[in-house]
Amino acid sequence: MNLIAAVDRNWAIGLKNRLLVQIPADMKFFRETTTGKVVVMGRKTLESFPNQRPLPNRVNLVLTRDPSYAVKGAVVVHTMDELHEELEKYPSGDIYVIGGESIYRQLIDECDVAHITKINYAYEADAYFPNLDERPEWRITADSEEQTYFDLEYFFYKYEKR
Repeated sequence: MNLIAAVDRNWAIGLKNRLLVQIPADMKFFRETTTGKVVVMGRKTLESFPNQRPLPNRVNLVLTRDPSYAVKGAVVVHTMDELHEELEKYPSGDIYVIGGESIYRQLIDECDVAHITKINYAYEADAYFPNLDERPEWRITADSEEQTYFDLEYFFYKYEKR
């Protein structure tokens, strides 16, 4: 399985259920990487999307503890066992965990690739991605040249589990 996220200098990913910043090239990378694939998210991540609608051209799996939660165009599961049962239907390489914080933390140990856009700025935040640089089992296997969006510098990194 894969993880995909944009993080700031402190591995922050969001504030008040919103992305910290929307960088067009990062949004394009996310769209191109996940289109035609399976995306796994929590309820709050889905509710942060435009019109609270599932992402088009993907299988959207939503994990929530709310037993009455349902959303058109998504598969809703309520336990990790249900999620794993659903994930067995797909090749592991086609599955992308897209957030939020609790979903990343619950699934990181089952993933072996992480696509991380690192933004060289520290934002005010209340949600964080696990810091892969502090985890010895993860290493950077690919990176981009420095990118810029107005005055923001950022890089695309690929981490793989050893």
